[in-house]
Amino acid sequence: MKKKNTWIWIIVTVVVIGAIVALLVVEAKKPGKYDSFAQCITDSGTKFYGAWWCPHCQAQKALFGKSEKLLPYVECQTKDQKQNDLCNSLNITGYPTWVFPDGTRETGEHTFAQLAAKTGCVAPTN
Repeated sequence: MKKKNTWIWIIVTVVVIGAIVALLVVEAKKPGKYDSFAQCITDSGTKFYGAWWCPHCQAQKALFGKSEKLLPYVECQTKDQKQNDLCNSLNITGYPTWVFPDGTRETGEHTFAQLAAKTGCVAPTN
């Protein structure tokens, strides 16, 4: 009887773990709330330069939630916190730095409205 109960618990555990994994996979494949806005920013030719250790860069990405993967993000720092050649050549001196299609650049976190005004994209409404 004890052996049968053990197998039942193993099967239940496997089924529950399988259901959780399936749910996570389905959630990961759903589009983000701001996908179209992030894609428009990218399509506009805008670039978002940042560093992996920069809290303002992380906050800017977090504003986009799951849609952050569509942002035109360029990593400027190596793992030992040295700026890479690309960002040096572009004279990126602070993070985040946004370079817009009209050639202007601005540092710091930006709201959706600010990004929309600079890119010509339509800002999402919450």
